[in-house]
Formats: sequence, C-alpha cells, structure tokens
Amino acid sequence: MRQPTGSAYFMEEHHEPVARHTLAILVDNEPGVLARVIGLFSGRGYNIDSLTVSEVSHEANLSRITVVTTGPAEVIDQIKTQLDRLVPVHSVVDLTLTGRALERELLLVKVRGKGEARVEALSLADAFRARVIDATIESFVFEITGKPDKLDQFIILMKPLGLVEVARTGVASIARGPEGMAE
Repeated sequence: MRQPTGSAYFMEEHHEPVARHTLAILVDNEPGVLARVIGLFSGRGYNIDSLTVSEVSHEANLSRITVVTTGPAEVIDQIKTQLDRLVPVHSVVDLTLTGRALERELLLVKVRGKGEARVEALSLADAFRARVIDATIESFVFEITGKPDKLDQFIILMKPLGLVEVARTGVASIARGPEGMAE
C-alpha cells in the first residue's frame, strides 16, 4: 500500500492494466440520483473523463447517464455491480464490452486570427467537416461532431492558429443493433 502524502485518504496501488470504459446507466429522473451515481466513482478515486445526462422518457420518468472513465477491469466491474444495486438504477451497460457502440461528441471551438492563420483555420475546418456558426472580422466559432479522438485532433491543429476557447458536450454513446438498454 502507498503511504499517505499529506492527505487523510490514500489508495491501494493497482497493477492491472487500465482501460477506457463507456457506461450507459438508465435511472429514475429524480433529484440526487446523479450525485449517488457519481459518488461511486469518486469513492474509489477514479476520474470521470466525460459525463452526459439527459431525460430519455418523460412518460416513464427516466434519464440516461453516460460516463466515460478509465480504470482496471476489476474496479470497473465493482462500480457496475454497485450501480446495479442502487434503487433508482434500472440498468447498467458497459458499451465498451459490447464492441458495438457508437460514440459522438459535439465541440464548439473559437479561433481568433487574421490573414494566413484565418485561411488555414477555415481550410482545416473544411477538412474536418466543421461548420462555421459565427464569424467576425477577427474570429470564428466552429461546430464539429465526431468521435472524441477526432475532436482532440481538431483542437491540437487549431492551437497554433489562434485557439481561444473550447466547449464540449461530453460523449453520447449507443449500441448498434435493434436492442435497447433495458432489453
């Protein structure tokens, strides 16, 4: 075990391989559910890379929480098991394990530039199929959707061209095929 370093809390070292997981969690749409779900991650010291929440059925009062995290398989399995035990949770699906998940994210990027940098930003945006949703003499705001790694690459390329600001929605993910989460 690692010794505490100034904190009252310390974690066991894990020597398992760490992998990225996308979890889809169907829950009752009520106050406090998100805090309880997220508490399972923070209680084990694991970061959430992306989090999206949206009502999916007004009639059934259901919301879907999509969490992207990284951790050893053992810890992810523990989190999934504990999520399944929470009363407001209807189902938990590890979309990473299905191997059939689609992931998309929306990104808004503000780029400031003039002259050649401006032309280059527009050219790259076109190559990435980003849309210009706002333009001034000194800046652009681009809208782009795609896989998270594609969006990361777009951000990297925009940095030297005058990247000012980035806003991301977080990952939305769904499994391919006719089955739904609750089936």
